[in-house]
Amino acid sequence: MENLSQYYKKRLIYLILTIAGCFSACAPNKIIAHKVKKEFKSSAIIKQYQVGFALFDLAKKEMIFQKDADKYYTPASNTKLYTFYAGLKMMPDSIPSLKYIEKGDSLIFWGTGDPSFLHTQLKGTKAFNLLKSTTKKLFFAPGRYTGDFYGNGWQWDDYNEYYQAEINELPLLDNMVLVSSTALGSMHILPQTFASCFVKDSLNVKPFRVIRDFNANRFNYPSTIIPAKYAQQIPYKVNSSTTVNLLSDTLNKYVGIINMKMPADAKTVYNVKSDSVFKEMLLPSDNFIAEQLLLVYANKIGEDLNTAKVISYVEKQYLSTLPDKPKWVDGSGLSRGNLFTPRDMVKLLELIYGEVNNQEKLFSMLPAGGKTGTLKNAYPKTDNPFVFGKTGSLSNNHNQSGYVVTKKGKVFIFSFMNNNFVLPTADVRKEMVRVMTYIHENF
Repeated sequence: MENLSQYYKKRLIYLILTIAGCFSACAPNKIIAHKVKKEFKSSAIIKQYQVGFALFDLAKKEMIFQKDADKYYTPASNTKLYTFYAGLKMMPDSIPSLKYIEKGDSLIFWGTGDPSFLHTQLKGTKAFNLLKSTTKKLFFAPGRYTGDFYGNGWQWDDYNEYYQAEINELPLLDNMVLVSSTALGSMHILPQTFASCFVKDSLNVKPFRVIRDFNANRFNYPSTIIPAKYAQQIPYKVNSSTTVNLLSDTLNKYVGIINMKMPADAKTVYNVKSDSVFKEMLLPSDNFIAEQLLLVYANKIGEDLNTAKVISYVEKQYLSTLPDKPKWVDGSGLSRGNLFTPRDMVKLLELIYGEVNNQEKLFSMLPAGGKTGTLKNAYPKTDNPFVFGKTGSLSNNHNQSGYVVTKKGKVFIFSFMNNNFVLPTADVRKEMVRVMTYIHENF
C-alpha cells in the first residue's frame, strides 16, 4: 500500500508540473496579447477610424492578438503580397519573356506579359538579343491579352500618373515615357520615338507638367520653361502599332504584325531570374511589374493572358487554407475592389515564409523599416531594422503587413490595416510605427 501511495504521489506531482509547464509556456503570449490590447485601447488616434490588426507567433503557430481581424479592408499595395506568393508557386526560377516559332524565313513571336523586357531597372535583354541577332524577318502576333488596358476598378483620372502604366502582353521600357531635364530649358524625352508626339501648349502653366491626351499618345507641355533637374514619368497609350514601332526603333530593324494563333510547340525564351523581379516589385512597390506578373503566370496555364482567370486559378490551387475568402481583382492593389482580412494577410505571410524557407533571403526582398524600400522613411533610420513588410496606400487608407523581430529574437507576423480615415496619412503611419516599435521593444 505504501509503495502504491508513493506512486500516486509521484504521478500527482508529475501532473501538476506538466500543467504548470503548460501554463508557463502559454502565459507569455497571453501577456503580450493583454499589453498590446492596452496599447490599442489607449490610442486616441486609432479610435478615429476603422482598424484591423492581427499578431501571430511564427514559432508557436499561434495567433497572439486580434482586433477586428476577420473584417474586410481595402489592402492597397498589400495586394502585391498575393502576387508575390503566386509567383513563388508558379515562377520559382525565371520569367518567360517571349514565345516564338521559326517558320521559313520568318521568326514569329508572342508576348507573355514579361515586365522585365527592356525594363529600365531589371534590364532584361535575352529576348531582345534573340530578336536582334536573328537574320529572319520579325513578326509580332498580338491578341493573347484578353483584358482591358486598366485593371478592374482603377481610377481613370490617374491615367497620367507614373504609378498607373497600362497593361498589355508585350510591355516595353516600363510602358512609360520619361521627360527629364539636367539644365534649365533643356528637355529630354525617352524613348526618343515619342518626341514627335510632344506638343507645346500656349498656356503659361506653372509648375511645369506634361499631360498626355487620355485616348492618344499626344503629350502636351506648357510654354513655361522646363526647370533644371526635372523628371516626370508618363504612361504611354499601348496598342499593337505603338508596340511594333517602339520595338522596330529599338532593334533598328523592321517588325511586322501578323494575325496568327500561337501553336502548342512554340519555344520560350526566358529573360531574368524571378527573385530579381519580385524584389523590384516589392521594394519600391511597382504597380506595373505587379500587374504584368499576373499575365506571366497566366501564360503558364493557358493561351489567354487574363488577370481574372489567373487570380481564380491561384485562389483555387494555392489559397484554400486562408481563413476568409479574399476578394482579389488586380495584381498591384490600385483597385478598391480588393478586400482582404488581416488574418488572411497573416496566413498568407506564413505561407510566404514557408515557401521561401530562408529568412535572410525573404527579408532582403521586402522593404525594411528605416532602411530600404517603402518603409525606409516610415521608421527611424537604422542599419538594424526590425520590421520587414509591405506597405499599402490609397487616399484615406494606409496599411502595413509583414514580420516584426523582437528584441528577444522572436519573429511575429502582423497585419495592420487602417481604412477610412480623414487624418493626415503621416499621423496614421506614426501611430502604426509606435505600436510596432512597442512590440519590438517589449517582447
